[in-house]
Amino acid sequence: MLIIKGIGVSPGVAIAPAFVYIDDSGIIPQYHISAEDVQSEMARFHEASLLAKKEIEALRDRAKKEAGEEQAAIFDAHIMMLDDPVLLEQIELSLKEKQFNVEAAVLSFESEMVNKLSSSQDPLKQEKVSDIHDVVRRLLGHLLKKERISLSDIQTEIILIAKDLLPSEMVMMSRSMVRGIVTETGSRTSHAAILARAFEIPAVLGVGPGFVQQVKQGQAVYVDGDSGTVVIEPDDSIIRSEKAARAARLKQEKENKELRDIPAHTKDGTGIMLLANIGMPEEVTNAIEYGAEGIGLFRSEFFFLGGHIPGEEEQYNAYAQVARSMNGKPVTIRTLDIGGDKVLPELGVMGEKNPLLGWRAIRFCLEKTDLFITQLRAILRASDQGKVNIMFPMISTIDELIRAQALLDKAKEECISQGYKIDEDIETGIMIEVPSAAICSDVLSRSCDFFSIGTNDLSQYTLAVDRGNQKVAYLNNPFDIAVLRLISMTIKSSKKANIGVSLCGEMAADPASAVLLVGLGLRSLSMSASAIPAVKRALMSITMEEASSLAQQALSMNTASQVTALLNSRLNL
Repeated sequence: MLIIKGIGVSPGVAIAPAFVYIDDSGIIPQYHISAEDVQSEMARFHEASLLAKKEIEALRDRAKKEAGEEQAAIFDAHIMMLDDPVLLEQIELSLKEKQFNVEAAVLSFESEMVNKLSSSQDPLKQEKVSDIHDVVRRLLGHLLKKERISLSDIQTEIILIAKDLLPSEMVMMSRSMVRGIVTETGSRTSHAAILARAFEIPAVLGVGPGFVQQVKQGQAVYVDGDSGTVVIEPDDSIIRSEKAARAARLKQEKENKELRDIPAHTKDGTGIMLLANIGMPEEVTNAIEYGAEGIGLFRSEFFFLGGHIPGEEEQYNAYAQVARSMNGKPVTIRTLDIGGDKVLPELGVMGEKNPLLGWRAIRFCLEKTDLFITQLRAILRASDQGKVNIMFPMISTIDELIRAQALLDKAKEECISQGYKIDEDIETGIMIEVPSAAICSDVLSRSCDFFSIGTNDLSQYTLAVDRGNQKVAYLNNPFDIAVLRLISMTIKSSKKANIGVSLCGEMAADPASAVLLVGLGLRSLSMSASAIPAVKRALMSITMEEASSLAQQALSMNTASQVTALLNSRLNL
């Protein structure tokens, strides 16, 4: 039995066989060849192409049977790509001129095609990028004699073990089969943690380097997402505790249902709106189940991470579904927020030297205007189905906000001219998640209807800490006085301008933090749906005067540890 401590980021316990996921697809050998080797390298390519084609044909037949002709046509496009003489010519030319192995030639072809298509303003050409990536990965798999591992193909209950998990991998995995997650890197505010909570999968991140090598495929692994404990080959006592914890959770779920329909309020009756964060349309069911008073953050980018780029109709159907399901309660949809660790090769969003400070979120959308307007049109059309708000991510200057709103106006004109019913007075807001936005919140407040404070990014940008880097994770603390001051500044600016303000970072999901935030002046909090009952209980146990006093004391502290100690001493949560 081996016990390892990490960071508990998603509550719950689970025991299941380990599935060790090592994605080494990016490690492609590159070496020189002689002129005499060209033909043998081409022979290797032809063999891999033939195997890939047979594989795709089988997938096409399956898709045709299970999903229909339209879905099967995707694989027809892949077969056509393999049969394209241009592909063969370019591979052979690359082998002769550059004299590198065929794997390197295939990667070179991929890079050239992706660059051409990504620069196009034609959405159809951009969508082909996904097809190229898929075919190339398949070819490389056969060239390297590697079995393709897909997290979507898991057929048995497992504990997923990995060095790290990208948001796209989390979105595509078989959620019903993944009982728990353990990764070497990550923190409470990493996207893997956020999605684990959204999917209600117990998770422990940041267990440290080398853990993947310590676990064998199929070994029994125990995960405690509350304490951050991971046990390899647990003994009988731990197995019994897992069963007891499962029974306690069932009892807790029963109590949560009894609390569901009671509006959140402080002990002395101050109402607090508790909203849910979601990443996929199907998560709205959980939001309703836990008693959310609306959707405070619909992370629309996760809808784009499933392997293809959704068009306007697909997006509209998803947004409209959520709006209708909430039955008049507010639904705030954040526009596409990719970049950073949310890479999207299909749109040319690959790795950057410093991606967290690079081409992401609103910066990407203001350049990819066709894609942005398509999404805005879909959201506007959905506004006829319920109370829908639009929120722009990572606004750092007033110029960005003005440009974004100009594109929104253009999308409105297009929708109206085409006869679509929309909410012409739809409310627009911005994420406050970089220090410049918080410092200039008084200026920004004059040009939007509401703020939503994103403490996950606000903390990392204020403290210059990569929230996914385990070595500096200890610094990424939303209780740091600099972060608290920026939050307080933003709240004051919103109140002075008489606009709405909420907080949708993971800070809102912690009961003690929620009390502190309410004391700072917030009356709206958005969080993972499963956190709503605990936060509601915490708010109902304290008066508004007590919360305000606590907040003022916190603002007078010097360190995050002092704030933590204050909350622990004053709150019995």
